[in-house]
Amino acid sequence: MSFLDALILGIIQGLTEFLPVSSSGHLEMAKAIQGQDMSEKASMMMTVVLHFATALSTAFVFRKDLVGIFKGLFKFKNNEEFKFSLKIVISMIPAAIVGVFFDDIIENFFSGQILLVGCMLIVTGLILFVADRAKKTDKKVGFGAAVIIGIAQAIAILPGISRSGATIGTSVLLGIDRTRAARFSFLMVVPLIFGKMAKDLMSPEFTTDGISLGVIGVGFVTAFVVGIIACTWMIALVKRSKLSYFSYYCFAVGIGAIGWSIFQ
Repeated sequence: MSFLDALILGIIQGLTEFLPVSSSGHLEMAKAIQGQDMSEKASMMMTVVLHFATALSTAFVFRKDLVGIFKGLFKFKNNEEFKFSLKIVISMIPAAIVGVFFDDIIENFFSGQILLVGCMLIVTGLILFVADRAKKTDKKVGFGAAVIIGIAQAIAILPGISRSGATIGTSVLLGIDRTRAARFSFLMVVPLIFGKMAKDLMSPEFTTDGISLGVIGVGFVTAFVVGIIACTWMIALVKRSKLSYFSYYCFAVGIGAIGWSIFQ
């Protein structure tokens, strides 16, 4: 992988992480187009590093919210801060379970499975298309909704299913206000990405498998900077725009990915 390849992947990750169009799916398609021939572990590691960069972007943009979450958790007072913090923790459980017990299976999905990516992008498009027809409300995220949104996030580990698209779409279908849904969606993933990165760094199987630290650094910094820019306007974009616009994009790219995998 060259520095240019890493730069392109960083830009793609930084932009698509905060749009409901599947950053992991776009990364897998970009690697295939670039002709990357990496092992499953190396491909997965690059994906995790780039996601870690955008998780840091999220932490930077929502630093006040994250401070509030930590304060709420450790004050143990029955107030809104504590309840919101508890909902974030609850929402993380399904994806954490999948990540711990099915890590090896998940790695297999990050080895150029473009047909899978294309099919899952179409699923993402359907979720967004249906969610766009839900009534707009000012409802907050409840504890039951946090569990369901968490399950949606766990399913979105599959490349091609947008994590933000699945969680925001599910939230909107549950009648939750779009702005609150987007904020909750971005915050709930930060601890999971940090945990995943820590787990991989401590693993004896951790390997970059021929990818230089310089190349990884270029991808990381690019994704972080682009992520900050994208994250600052994404919530407003979700609030103003129709989710169906993103669904049409997912349908088009999904069909393109399926065609690529068949004729390549």
